[in-house]
Amino acid sequence: MAELQIKPTQSVLAIHGVAHPSPFQCDIEVLAHQTSTEVDHVNNIEYLKWIDKAAQLHCDSLGWTRNALLSEGVMWFVGRHEIDYRAEATSQDDLLLTTWVDDVRRVKSWRTAQIHSLGTTPRIVCQCKTLWVLVDLETRRPTPIPTEMAFSLESLKTPRLAE
Repeated sequence: MAELQIKPTQSVLAIHGVAHPSPFQCDIEVLAHQTSTEVDHVNNIEYLKWIDKAAQLHCDSLGWTRNALLSEGVMWFVGRHEIDYRAEATSQDDLLLTTWVDDVRRVKSWRTAQIHSLGTTPRIVCQCKTLWVLVDLETRRPTPIPTEMAFSLESLKTPRLAE
């Protein structure tokens, strides 16, 4: 059984309310184990799994794969999730996750993710703001984000990095 069925979209779908001019998007297939056994309703924890995976896929698409990060001795860790569930999603929904980087600072970055149920009119079912912190794996402490990485993330705001 596949844990997650989430993959980058072939072309970006314009969604009302998306702040970034060129966000990263993923199609999500809801699997049977991701819904409640009592009612046809996506379990809340599944949204966080999709959001985490989409951030990874976005970084992968920019060349910052997990292996590349490991070779540099760093990894992104979640410092905070702020999640709002706006509507219910079911196993019948075609879901689209849209994500982008809002801001990059010295050691951290804020990212937004929105999950929409597609149909005649897309409706938002979940929005999340995540604080990601780049961590040195040896010291387990936050570490400065390399300039090349910061700019490749194409954040909405100009990166504010260590001098």
